[in-house]
Amino acid sequence: MSSRRCWARYARWPTVSEHDRARRHWLRRGAALGAGAGLGIADVPAGARDLPDSWRTPGQGFGNYGQPVDGGPIRWMAVEPGTTGTGVSWTPLHELDGTIIPNGLHFERHHAGIPAVRTEEWRLAVEGLVDTPLSLELAALRRLPRHSRQAFIECAGNSNALWRPDPVQAPVGWLHGLVSCSEWTGVTLATLFDLVGVGRGARWLIADGLDASGMTISLPLAALPDGAMVALFQNGEPLRAAQGHPARLVLPGLEGVAQVKWLGRLTLSDRPVLSRFDTVAYTDLQPDGSSHRFTRTMGVKSVITDPAVGRAVIGGPSGITEVSGLAWSGTGHIVRVELTHDGGRHWSDAVLEGTPRDTAFTRFRWPWEHGRPDITADRVRPVRPVLLASRATDSTGRVQPGRATLIREQGHGAYYHYNAVTAVEIGADGRVTHVHLEG
Repeated sequence: MSSRRCWARYARWPTVSEHDRARRHWLRRGAALGAGAGLGIADVPAGARDLPDSWRTPGQGFGNYGQPVDGGPIRWMAVEPGTTGTGVSWTPLHELDGTIIPNGLHFERHHAGIPAVRTEEWRLAVEGLVDTPLSLELAALRRLPRHSRQAFIECAGNSNALWRPDPVQAPVGWLHGLVSCSEWTGVTLATLFDLVGVGRGARWLIADGLDASGMTISLPLAALPDGAMVALFQNGEPLRAAQGHPARLVLPGLEGVAQVKWLGRLTLSDRPVLSRFDTVAYTDLQPDGSSHRFTRTMGVKSVITDPAVGRAVIGGPSGITEVSGLAWSGTGHIVRVELTHDGGRHWSDAVLEGTPRDTAFTRFRWPWEHGRPDITADRVRPVRPVLLASRATDSTGRVQPGRATLIREQGHGAYYHYNAVTAVEIGADGRVTHVHLEG
């Protein structure tokens, strides 16, 4: 029986229990009685006095900005010694679901801390090889036509710990969490270029940030992705300071360093600047000793977010456990994610949720048929050890490479753009560990 058919066998709408029916009855009765009392609290019959206090007692107040339950998931941070704001924070992918990352959990990479940009003094200059240079304040920029789209942003250094020969034992978010997906809203670069008029000889776009790192990035005009924008909003709210307020570049599918935060100037030029962020940093050392510059486009990639290292897997009594994860690509949308439970000898298709979008997260789910579990006195566990891995394919035909293939192409001196198939092993005791799938 196929995984999908087997999964369907166990997909059943839950039935309404007698407990639920009773609760609904007392809620309706309480609302009716409370309408007369003005409090929304009803007398509780003697037979229902064992119900939770939350059904009888008004809850706490609410505030101006919603907060997560019990503090919610948090990011893991690494700050460079001797600094107050240079470093990274990883999105806890293993504690989230869906495809949109909350603003407060979006990964961050700062090269010189978060600058104090005064909104009332801020201007975006668009100049260089243009017909009509512009300097736009935030209010003027917000009056231009806006565009919204989902897009992931991924640091080129994401997952780089897996270049090491020994797999790192950390939750998936702490290994792969320098990537997040949001809905971004702003003014497209095409709109700005129409306003200023692109001059003859313009071949490059130079973007300057306002932080103290001297952030300057050179981008070939011909390689700018569709939907490239100056973003003003993230997931419906104005950009937060850590995400580049008042404005940042969002370049769907390109590496994170190119998506300049605290954007201050866009210059059209006939040549690249060759800043340190164009050359020394974020370049890929090749096996022959040469370096690839301007490797901006991110590869096709997938990671399993559940099961995750740090949490034991307890097999369900049905003999099926859901495996879930995320897939994305810098050059298109995800068309297929395959899963294996035997280290790559056999692969089967996962279910892709929703309609996959270009350069955005796609959530996949796959029913792992581990068979009827052993049942001990205190818990249910898998019957046998398994090795789970995922492999993604995008709409351009690119397939996520195996680890051996990636190392053969990039060599052992690589640091950026790791996108090989990753795997976890689940032992007979339910313990989850990262392993290298070398095929």
